[in-house]
Amino acid sequence: MFMEKVNFDQKMMEILQKIEKNQEVPTLLLHTCCAPCSSAVLLRLADYFHITVFYYNPNIEPYDEYLKRKEEQQRFLKDFQAKYPISFLDCDYEHEAFEKVSEGLENEKEGGPRCFKCYKMRLERTAQVAKEKGFEYFGTSLTVSPYKNALKINEIGEELALTYQVSFLYSDFKKHDGYKKSIEMSKEYNLYRQDYCGCHFSKEERENFLKIKNGS
Repeated sequence: MFMEKVNFDQKMMEILQKIEKNQEVPTLLLHTCCAPCSSAVLLRLADYFHITVFYYNPNIEPYDEYLKRKEEQQRFLKDFQAKYPISFLDCDYEHEAFEKVSEGLENEKEGGPRCFKCYKMRLERTAQVAKEKGFEYFGTSLTVSPYKNALKINEIGEELALTYQVSFLYSDFKKHDGYKKSIEMSKEYNLYRQDYCGCHFSKEERENFLKIKNGS
């Protein structure tokens, strides 16, 4: 278990510095949740890795929203100019997987145990595929969001790295104004930015917040 004082951005920088020193360009399977979050992350990593973006997000509802975010991710990759070509690896929707990990946690608030289960579900599939396809690293864009628990995400990533014997790319992409940069890049590339995390729980929480804010 990590202590709160761990600097995950520094841990990532140490990995990047080692890669640069050894003049390597390793492969990275990068889980992403949407184009806006991936934008600043890819900008940060594109000079260091041969990246494959892995779109595995069974939590997103409704299905039309899932498709919209996936298509927007693909469009961004076509427009984004990187040192090395960035590939896209799709995955089945598998919404039942999210329903299963959410059982018994329906009344938990956003950012709590239900979200931690969701982090692990998506990261574990990423680690599994990274192992199967021979990637040297796996990671996620999730830590760019100020609404995601970077400590928990990195704890999960480290545990999975041991289980699947694939190196995990530690991160806290919020650092260096990462989230702010993602907003700027969203405007630059005219990206669709959703106003809820993805699952119906987060959608309902957002709708309830707006009702209270608007006095309705």
